[in-house]
Amino acid sequence: MLIFTFVITGVGLEEYLQLFLLFALGIVAGIINVVAGGGSLLTVPALIFMGLEGAMANGTNRLSILIQSLSAVSSFKKENVSDFKMSLRLSLFTLPGAVAGVIAAVKISSEAFQQTLAVIMILVLISMLIPKAKNNTGNKTVKKFPRLIYPVMFFIGFYGGFIQAGVGFLLMAALHYIMKMDLLTVNMHKAFIVLVFTIPAMLVFIISGNVYWLYGLTLSAGNGLGAWWSAKHSVRKGEKFIKIFMFAAVIIMAVKLLNIF
Repeated sequence: MLIFTFVITGVGLEEYLQLFLLFALGIVAGIINVVAGGGSLLTVPALIFMGLEGAMANGTNRLSILIQSLSAVSSFKKENVSDFKMSLRLSLFTLPGAVAGVIAAVKISSEAFQQTLAVIMILVLISMLIPKAKNNTGNKTVKKFPRLIYPVMFFIGFYGGFIQAGVGFLLMAALHYIMKMDLLTVNMHKAFIVLVFTIPAMLVFIISGNVYWLYGLTLSAGNGLGAWWSAKHSVRKGEKFIKIFMFAAVIIMAVKLLNIF
């Protein structure tokens, strides 16, 4: 009873409710990340609506991204689907851009960040309407890098460092269409690349004091549970419904961020 009383007085009931809702949202985002991708399009604006400044919401969300990426890389390794040497080479091209992007992210005003986020959310949704490659043709290994990949990876690194949401779609397009990799190899490299450039981004957010740890850990727990449950129970049967829900939720949040209503 004493412990219960201490916990209740330390954290108000309203914050408990917020944490419960954030955990639930993390579960939904985890499912979306497995089924369709783009869970950060929900979690970052949600953190803003919970009262965090733009940079704080951005940094807090990176904690769940870091943990999710670690889990994904580990899973690919267990399935013997990994090429760390190639993944690291690709990742290194993103690092300068990621560092520049995260520095911009902590310096931009909260209002400007919210408006930028809203526009990007809408653009990512539009990109999701473009039919994706359904075949799995491509190479597992690439001996020579096309020149175009260098500036593209720098840009992706900047975008990932700055805002993260939807970066997976950019990486998949670059690796599949420029590097000519098959989709399984693309997903394997994508997980490693996101992990690598998230580490320095996370460090900058921590050093600048832009991580709300309680929210970040709660979101991470829900995200991990949702991703695990989705993968284990093959939720892809409900992919159409999940995408419709995501589109509706993201549009409402984007409009709210733009203060249209």
